[in-house]
Amino acid sequence: MHPIQRSLAAAVGGFLLAGSAAAQTSVGVGVEYTTGNFGAPQSTETVYVPFVVKHETGKWIFKGTLPYLRITGPGNVVGAGPDRVVVPGVDNAVRTETGLGDIILSGFYNIKDERSGGLGVDLGAKVKLPTADEQKGLGTGETDYAFQADLFMPLGGATSLFGSIGYRIYGDPPGTTLRNVPYGSIGVSHRLSGESSIGVAYDYRPWIINGGSAISEMTAFWSRRMTPEWKVQVYGIAGFSDASPDAGAGLMLERRF
Repeated sequence: MHPIQRSLAAAVGGFLLAGSAAAQTSVGVGVEYTTGNFGAPQSTETVYVPFVVKHETGKWIFKGTLPYLRITGPGNVVGAGPDRVVVPGVDNAVRTETGLGDIILSGFYNIKDERSGGLGVDLGAKVKLPTADEQKGLGTGETDYAFQADLFMPLGGATSLFGSIGYRIYGDPPGTTLRNVPYGSIGVSHRLSGESSIGVAYDYRPWIINGGSAISEMTAFWSRRMTPEWKVQVYGIAGFSDASPDAGAGLMLERRF
């Protein structure tokens, strides 16, 4: 889980399903609103609408995300959600752009199931495909890769610790050099009942462009399995750096088959 990856559902519930022998497919749709100055005089407002398909089979978890974006603000903010890039020193006129975002594909393998005792570990990779229009500032127009380990550990009772650590390789847009960097997150979740959980997570990523800022933000969430098929999740975001939004909120609805 990481706003760079923005996968709260995986952080709260994905690890609990990893290692299951039964094949299972789920689809989800969400909406996220964020606002912030991102180091510019004017604020940027972003609506991020991801469509998600996930398939679990044995110890494997495969996922694809297709987002729709709406960005209102100056040109220093490129993209949105987990793939936002903030370019320092750019102070263009405020614009509103909408369209398809970058498709994200991932595959993870559960190498240790926490239900066997101790730490649970998933290892995997992600690729961001340049499907967004870079002329509109909806993406960088380049392919990015990431290698990641997701970790999960029961702390006893209904409380669990989770996190991730990874390394991302950025494609360089024309005239810009993005630095390849490690990133990480850590959080805790607490099961209120058999159907509901709450939690909080902190995410960090170093600066990726000269003169830029690190990502530093906190996410609090509530998740509820309404029926065996349907799950809902709401969350709020607070940012602490120029590369993070000042505030945000989101909703995710998932249906599994």
